[in-house]
Amino acid sequence: MPNTESAKKRVRQTVDRSARNRWRRTKVKEETKVFLKAIHDGDKAAAQKSLNSISGMLDRFALTPTMHRNTASRRKSRLAKRLNKMTAAKAA
Repeated sequence: MPNTESAKKRVRQTVDRSARNRWRRTKVKEETKVFLKAIHDGDKAAAQKSLNSISGMLDRFALTPTMHRNTASRRKSRLAKRLNKMTAAKAA
């Protein structure tokens, strides 16, 4: 247990930040599931809309300590690759 006032404050701040980071990670996972479902169903328009939403979200969260910018970039790249693969398969 923290004894000093500053230690108590640090505990409060850590709890708030952890909750905020957990919420952000959950939002990314939820949006990713929506994207993957659209890919699985073959709905290109819904997948593109979802990818745009996820990309903006990842860019915003990469500016915070929640996620490193390279992690956000890697995730965006992998999702875009899946969309491009689906589009190429439909065209062929």
